[in-house]
Amino acid sequence: MSRALIPGTYDPLTLGHLDIIVRSAQLFDTVVVAVSHSQQKGSNGPLFSLEERVGFIKDATRHLDNVEVSPFSNLLVDFAVQSGAQTIVKGLRALTDFESEFQQASINYCLNPNIETVFVMSTPANMYLSSSMVKEVSQLGGRISDWVTPKVEEAMLTRSPRA
Repeated sequence: MSRALIPGTYDPLTLGHLDIIVRSAQLFDTVVVAVSHSQQKGSNGPLFSLEERVGFIKDATRHLDNVEVSPFSNLLVDFAVQSGAQTIVKGLRALTDFESEFQQASINYCLNPNIETVFVMSTPANMYLSSSMVKEVSQLGGRISDWVTPKVEEAMLTRSPRA
């Protein structure tokens, strides 16, 4: 049985993230969306709590029977082993993503050569979409409905300085 892990902070979940999850669910028997507890993204930490991020993903993937959502705070390769995954799936948008993801994949291979990393290219519609961009547009009062689920949009609007 093939089991894959898709890690990220998902702060917030975007339709680009969701696209990679849905497409991966077609490739693997089981997909575990691994939500990082990491406080390293952004100078003030995540916009949404770990519980909120997990909830957004569970809501958006409830129609996918082979998708599980789980928080983690340890080394990714250790969490992969813990969750029974043989593969880490990483979405790639642009060339700059490749360099960073290649470096991470190399380190993960050194830490555990039994865990394989697979890259899934973003669709053209999501090529330049990022959580950081969504947060910035939302904070400046821009429309984000084309980039996030309705629940994420609603939550972001309540946190916007212009709300």
